[in-house]
Amino acid sequence: MPYQNVNRPGIASMSLGRPWIHDLPGKLHQAARYGFEGIELFFDDLDCFAQYSCNGDVTEAAQRTRQLCESLGLTIICLQPFSFYEGLLDRKEHEKHVTEKLPRWFGIARILGTDLIQVPSNFLGADPETGLSRTSSDRALIVSDLQRIADLGLQQSPPFRFVYEALCWGNHIDTWEASWEVVEAVNRPNFGLCLDTFNIAGRVYADPASPTGKNPNAEADLKASIARLRDNVDPAKVFYVQVVDGERLAAPLDEKHEFHVPGQPTRMNWSRNARLFAFEEDRGGYLPVLDVAKAFFDIGFKGWVSLELFSRTLADPNPQTPQEHARRGSESYRKLVAALKLDGSYSQPSSPLQHRL
Repeated sequence: MPYQNVNRPGIASMSLGRPWIHDLPGKLHQAARYGFEGIELFFDDLDCFAQYSCNGDVTEAAQRTRQLCESLGLTIICLQPFSFYEGLLDRKEHEKHVTEKLPRWFGIARILGTDLIQVPSNFLGADPETGLSRTSSDRALIVSDLQRIADLGLQQSPPFRFVYEALCWGNHIDTWEASWEVVEAVNRPNFGLCLDTFNIAGRVYADPASPTGKNPNAEADLKASIARLRDNVDPAKVFYVQVVDGERLAAPLDEKHEFHVPGQPTRMNWSRNARLFAFEEDRGGYLPVLDVAKAFFDIGFKGWVSLELFSRTLADPNPQTPQEHARRGSESYRKLVAALKLDGSYSQPSSPLQHRL
């Protein structure tokens, strides 16, 4: 489904509870119960399901996951994340991604019934022994690497698509502008863009290390970035969007902060602990999510609107954690539809004993 004529609500499996703490089938049931129609499936969730319920057999786990999703009326939007790929300086490691990992992912994605694999911009850390970077800033190499997997995807029958997302802590691609330039340079019909309100605003607007929580000139810079998005991005090349917020921290995220992890980018530490669903200002949400999201739909995007949330709250071992996050996400999506007057489908949450079939 490369381009849809309606907006549909999705959520990432990781956004309903932490793998190894909350089981995948339980999370899928809650997603369906609260009206979601699509799932971004994280490989860690699939691997966890395989280890706990399928004797370590990821193929069986994929088959059972697809069957369950079909019974619940859920579409698997994509398999993700195909991480630490483009621009690797270690070309032997690059070859392993292409010749070993990617064929496995093609097989798993085929079983799951999705044609889409998500590739986040590379954020591989420095070599722990030498302290030297393990990734290249050479845009030509980055583009060439991504062209290679796109071409391999086109050779499959039927073909696979790839969706590229700029993470706001990426080593070399950390803005939507940079990711769009890469997508245009890759220039393949099966290679497109994911636009994410958190990663866009989290880079140009927010600075969790600042006492203000914002960059200097945050409002003006974001306004200019949104204007560029409206003027340049082709909605047919946007394969899906993500809409979530971020928490305004009570104190700057420095080396004394509880979220700090040595050697990891500040925005990554913030993202892993403090994303929120849109419209959760009562929980500390402060990013201009609506301003960014409105631009997605104003350019003509229609398709999957996914809620990809990472948070410390997902590690709560309470069995109700997946249900609570599904409920919060459902409420957020309903408010988004109302605020932006979106055309799209949405099912009201069902009773605890029923699912949307």
